[in-house]
Amino acid sequence: MRLDLADAFCNHVQRFSILSYLRLMIITTSQGVADLCHSLSSSPFITVDTEFLREKTYYPKLCLIQVSGPDKKAVAIDPLEKNVDLSPLFELLLKPDVLKVFHAARQDLEIFFNLTGAVVSPIFDTQIAAMVCGYGDSVGYNNLVHDITGKRVDKSAQFMDWSHRPLNDKQIDYALGDVTHLCDLYLHLSKKLEKQGRVSWVMQEEKILNDPSTYRNDPYDAWKRIKLRSPSRKTLAVLREVAAWREKAAQERDIPKSWMMRDETLADLASQAPRDEQALKKIRNLPKDHAKSKIGEALLTCVRKALDTPKESWPAAEKKKSLPPQAIATLDILKMLLKIQSAEHGVAAKLIASQDDLEAIVLDDEADVPALKGWRREVFGEDALALKAGKLAIGLSGEKIAKFPVSSLIEQP
Repeated sequence: MRLDLADAFCNHVQRFSILSYLRLMIITTSQGVADLCHSLSSSPFITVDTEFLREKTYYPKLCLIQVSGPDKKAVAIDPLEKNVDLSPLFELLLKPDVLKVFHAARQDLEIFFNLTGAVVSPIFDTQIAAMVCGYGDSVGYNNLVHDITGKRVDKSAQFMDWSHRPLNDKQIDYALGDVTHLCDLYLHLSKKLEKQGRVSWVMQEEKILNDPSTYRNDPYDAWKRIKLRSPSRKTLAVLREVAAWREKAAQERDIPKSWMMRDETLADLASQAPRDEQALKKIRNLPKDHAKSKIGEALLTCVRKALDTPKESWPAAEKKKSLPPQAIATLDILKMLLKIQSAEHGVAAKLIASQDDLEAIVLDDEADVPALKGWRREVFGEDALALKAGKLAIGLSGEKIAKFPVSSLIEQP
């Protein structure tokens, strides 16, 4: 009995020590941030992750920043702590000789862009690297960690409220684990890319992440994300204005745009193009009191502005070219070629070419699509064009589908 009590006491002391250690790994002062960034400034790479909320805001609310160096001594910075100065961290994220490693980096990079107006650089995205290395389409972080390290990630803390303070021990352990695992992923994937000669492939894929325009949300592009059936150019002109108004209003209030107004309401406004208060009251899902409010005035102003704009500047819906019946067979053969090349190079088929890419290539040998550019052209594009030109054939080689130069088939007796 005494032995059991002693074991229990030792376990309690051990657990207390672990939890105390976790608490020390959260930085809540400006001096702590400065000291951390100074210590990491000479590292060849650092791993970075964030925890944020976006359910009730337009912009993501940053709740925690996790950072680790190659030594896996991970720490978390609490950006919700009053008066904590994050500028040393922002300087580190822009330091050209320190590589910043993320997984599925886009949302993290958007957060830092919103805070600083600059794009974190240089970066390495382990999700992109994993796809290039043959781990499948948009491979999940947890599965990738298990495949590479054999460890399991406890996902139960993933959907907790990260804005609530104090953070519990489970949250802290989960958050720090994210960036320590990232060290292993980076080292494994970077070596594999070097061995396969595919480092440049990842750099090509990361170009969009390095482009500031990726994170600038132009309100006048918002209409493109709202679906309408066979809209006229007049309808799209109105939609462009009311969608831009909603986007700007949601940004100013920092609320989700759907809270400001639903897509269906914008679509109805665009279709009906109300010119006065009475017509505005008939819009579906628009509260009746909005017609007499400042919101109603703003919407009517948007409609008038759209209709007063010269017709030649009205947007037009992009019409996708349909394939002629005789081209369907070519498309099917290109799909078979894509499967062959995907297996041969160990790269996910969707990463090499999309359905739209394939259809465009069927119609035009010089189509402006990713599959005919860069590493994708080497892996698939050149063979696709050769197949269309009758220089390449597909058939069975034993029990496997394979490609053959047409000249080799002609030479056979």
